[in-house]
Amino acid sequence: MARRKATQPIQEFPLIRQLQHRHERRSPSVITGIGDDAAVVSIAAADWVILTTDLLTEGIHFDLATASLSAIGYKAAMANLSDVAAMGASPRFLLVSIAIPSSLRTTDILALYDGLMTACRPYNVRLVGGDTSASQHGLFLSITLLGTTERKKVLLRKGARIGDSLYVTGTLGDSLAGLQLLSNSHAQGTGTSRLRPADQKFLINRHLRPTARVREGQWLNQTGVVTSAIDVSDGLSGDLRHICNASHVGAEIDVSCLPLSPACQAYGTSTKQDPVVLALAGGEDYELLFTVPEIHRARLERTASQHNFSLTRIGHICAAPLGIHRRLGNGRRKPLPVMSYEHFRTPS
Repeated sequence: MARRKATQPIQEFPLIRQLQHRHERRSPSVITGIGDDAAVVSIAAADWVILTTDLLTEGIHFDLATASLSAIGYKAAMANLSDVAAMGASPRFLLVSIAIPSSLRTTDILALYDGLMTACRPYNVRLVGGDTSASQHGLFLSITLLGTTERKKVLLRKGARIGDSLYVTGTLGDSLAGLQLLSNSHAQGTGTSRLRPADQKFLINRHLRPTARVREGQWLNQTGVVTSAIDVSDGLSGDLRHICNASHVGAEIDVSCLPLSPACQAYGTSTKQDPVVLALAGGEDYELLFTVPEIHRARLERTASQHNFSLTRIGHICAAPLGIHRRLGNGRRKPLPVMSYEHFRTPS
């Protein structure tokens, strides 16, 4: 998607008034929202407040050549919703700060906010404020999301214990495959032309419009049996390490159990890539990775089926000295390297 030259400079305060008119919604919990020095919201005294924030930078997190402003806004919201989901909380209030280059128009920014609020609307999240600025170096977007959960009832990365089963929701690797399709990094001579249009659409949609597992996270929190949790935003191989480091444990992944969509498997075949590598390395699937004591495994899986939640057991927690490794189809074990994205790390 080529960037369009702005025909008229954006005016800050008229833009804010438009955003307020389009997206501010009355709610008993919002005492004062957009338009004052700060927002004022009402939170139940018995709740804990969950806060998360993300900074998205053009050229690092998104490319205006391959994603619409609406899709960028949608995905930015989902990244924060997924953080709240991983804590088992309910998303409530949204703050958005944006630095806008001169190449964008007011209609572009309105489209971005439309995408943001389309993602938030199913969860009744209220936009209560933020900030706007000019930018000389591309588009920058910073989102802060506030959620709530019952006091002393929250999912954390720490808490996994030796013997716990390791689960993941949904399927893995789809977003990375979708990104590769969008960037055409494997399009020349590697067979993507043989990939069914329906599979291409599914994978691209999983990258541009992922689904945060908010309801699954809330349910997992309510079960009372989950010992640790995280969302898969950087990639399974890296995000699993966060659980292990916080919990002082090791882990074993059975690669034959990794949940792969038919589209991801077809993409791997057409590009001569191992879809398991896509599943281990790919971030932004925004699935939930969590641990559960073995004694609760059968009940958890039965209840998940009743709720139509997709869960897959992919391994188990072991002692820290054993490290983090993968079990191959032939039964051999190999260390699991960090294959996921990490800011500031020099590519090997």
